Amino acid sequence: MEFYLKLPKNTKEKILFMLVVSLISVNIIGPVISMCEIGFSWSNYRNTLTILPIIWVAVIISVLIAEKPATYFQQKITDKNDSFNSQIIINTICNVLIISAIMTIVGSWIGQRSIPMHTIHQFGQIWPRNFGIALAIEALIAQPIARQVMVLIHK
Repeated sequence: MEFYLKLPKNTKEKILFMLVVSLISVNIIGPVISMCEIGFSWSNYRNTLTILPIIWVAVIISVLIAEKPATYFQQKITDKNDSFNSQIIINTICNVLIISAIMTIVGSWIGQRSIPMHTIHQFGQIWPRNFGIALAIEALIAQPIARQVMVLIHK
């Protein structure tokens, strides 16, 4: 029964959960992917930090866009009798799959402050790396922290 403590129970908690996950994700995933693209340096890191607020807004919009399709795919893959952990990891994978696809393109456009077509042309090469980074951060850092916040609120 403790797993119910890890889930948002109302709109206010859902917003808090989304804020925790998105802020952690944007502040880790964004710089890591940017540094993979443009190289690791303090100058590049500082430049990346300047665009994170815009990236954060794009992530929130992407999360809202991905929510229903991800839930649909998760329900097709999992069964009601599957464990909480398996349902959560499948849900996370489905969400990250969609959000990382969107953000691979949109994030690149925001970061470059233009709309170059090479991001779309190289999507098949860029996206798998971005998906792997995002999934690792989501599954190992952002989601567990957000779920712990929910537990603290519910206890």
